[in-house]
Amino acid sequence: MATLETQQLDEVIVNSRRKMLSLGTTALAGLALAGITRAANAQAATLTDADYLNFALNLEYLEANFYNLAVNGVTIDKLTTPIDITGTGTQGTVTVKPNFSAVPFTSTTIAAYAKETAIEEGKHVSFLRTALGMSAVAQPAINLVDSFNTLASGALGIAAFDPFASDANFLIGAFIFEDVGVTAYHGAAGSLTSTTNFGAAVGIHAVEAYHAGLVRTAINALDAGTGVLAGYTQKIAAFRSMLANPGGATTTTKTGIKADDIGIDNSQMVALQGTTATYASTTIIDADNNSIGFSRTPQQILAIVTGTSPTATTHTGVFFPAGLNGNVK
Repeated sequence: MATLETQQLDEVIVNSRRKMLSLGTTALAGLALAGITRAANAQAATLTDADYLNFALNLEYLEANFYNLAVNGVTIDKLTTPIDITGTGTQGTVTVKPNFSAVPFTSTTIAAYAKETAIEEGKHVSFLRTALGMSAVAQPAINLVDSFNTLASGALGIAAFDPFASDANFLIGAFIFEDVGVTAYHGAAGSLTSTTNFGAAVGIHAVEAYHAGLVRTAINALDAGTGVLAGYTQKIAAFRSMLANPGGATTTTKTGIKADDIGIDNSQMVALQGTTATYASTTIIDADNNSIGFSRTPQQILAIVTGTSPTATTHTGVFFPAGLNGNVK
């Protein structure tokens, strides 16, 4: 039976995709290193590894703050051992709800996952800042309230959606982020000129893929066979694909849908070793019909994170209300 919490989540995800597209309230984060163009005032210049890494740093600021707020109740610059957020560009703050507190986890497993991920995303920020040195960009303004509330009130007709309210809400928020990062890193392989940076990018991609798989597995376990949360992930995946591909995706998912994203699906039935009996199969991996993970361009990632068109000349809004710092934004 649906609870008040699952009903609220259902309302958040199920309603108008068209309105969601116009508001652009998806997110997330990762490293987009392929096919990048500079901002309009610097398009003629050649991008450097530092430009790519700074774009990644903007997005890692978002993830690190989300997870540390969920676990520790504070932003990364307020941790017991603070993470530096200064640098070039306009430094911003993280907007959270009044009287903010960490997620009231009831599952020790989900809490442990969240804590580990918070540590790892913080390390990604520190690693990139060290690699960039004096070239590191400052943390831009990040909004973790209006981004979700715009979706809830403007697009879905309910007061708010709070990803920090419960285990289930947290997992839905994490699901929005993690798969985006994986697809972005996949698009990065050929863009870095330094073999050291290339190796680091591949290594971070692997960690983001671990995170995505862990989120999906946790959601599937929490679903307890009801299919409610799996249904939410399918709708989120379809929305992300729409934002990234306004004209329609050219790739085909494992389940035969034309898209570059797929949620958790428990409806697939398979026969084992030629028997007539069939068994339920869970689709955890976000991949195409060849079981190869999807890849997105930086413009597609920016469209998801800011709610703009991939072809827009300015990417501001949603999670980055003032845009990103650096030359890739």
